[in-house]
Amino acid sequence: MKTVSILIPAYNEEEVLDQCYHRTADVINSLTNYEFELLFVNDGSRDNTLSIIKSMRMLDHRVSYVNLSRNFGKEIAMIAGLDYARGDAIILMDADLQDPPELIPEMIKYWEQGYDDVYAKRKSRKGESWLKKFTSAEFYRLLQKTTRIPIQRDTGDFRLLDRRAVNALRQLRESQRYTKGMFSWIGFNKKEILFDRDPRAAGKTKWHYASLINLAIEGITSFTVAPLRISSIVGSFVSFFAFIYMTFIIIRTILFGNDVSGYASLMTVILFLGGLQLLSIGIIGEYLGRIFNETKRRPLYFIDEYNDEKVKEIGHLHETIR
Repeated sequence: MKTVSILIPAYNEEEVLDQCYHRTADVINSLTNYEFELLFVNDGSRDNTLSIIKSMRMLDHRVSYVNLSRNFGKEIAMIAGLDYARGDAIILMDADLQDPPELIPEMIKYWEQGYDDVYAKRKSRKGESWLKKFTSAEFYRLLQKTTRIPIQRDTGDFRLLDRRAVNALRQLRESQRYTKGMFSWIGFNKKEILFDRDPRAAGKTKWHYASLINLAIEGITSFTVAPLRISSIVGSFVSFFAFIYMTFIIIRTILFGNDVSGYASLMTVILFLGGLQLLSIGIIGEYLGRIFNETKRRPLYFIDEYNDEKVKEIGHLHETIR
């Protein structure tokens, strides 16, 4: 009998965990041909999330959990869950029920047909502002145009991954992660299913505009060097026109002498070039910062507790436990 792990990262989700568990349990109880693992990754929650998960485990042997030593962020929580998940297939799902568990049977059906990555694409996004939908669409459009990887639009982390796709993702150990791009990067056989995304069942979103902007920067700097290339091209054009203007000034001065006019235009050019240089340095700094973080080669996360037992080993924890 095949095992399917349902991986649910959780950060301060005490208000929705009970609904999430019962809705998911109702679905998997009807799928008697598979064994299931409900793997929660507690990402340093400051509320009662961990105690609720532990109470679920006492009532249902299918519930497992990984308790991270602090809040590392959802991207790290997902790779931690992939390291510990035992299933032949792993379904990534949010705890807030915006990802409906009722799609799980359809995902498994396509997995059995040979697909390695069955991802859910959003037809509609209820409960989200017009600005958030617009900026999301424009970001994916920009990312698609600036990278050679076929980035999936209007898709999140809600998907089923075959074990070989999971093993591929586990080899990607960079610390600054954009997992949505990694799903596309690894390739394999993909299948799209459509769904209407509901608003959160309870609680507050953890994704504010500052977090989304940071995630967008991670996505762009992780999968394309287009900003560096654009900076070089713009710099080349500006340098060319600056050389032409400099030649014009020199010739005019030789032929007609020097005057004090042109202060406004001179300041405009100086400020423009200064701003362009600062922008270019900032772009270079983003990539340099990523190099700095990756060269430290720190472990992606540390585990405090795994299924009621304190973890004593450090480093590649999943290797010592599994």
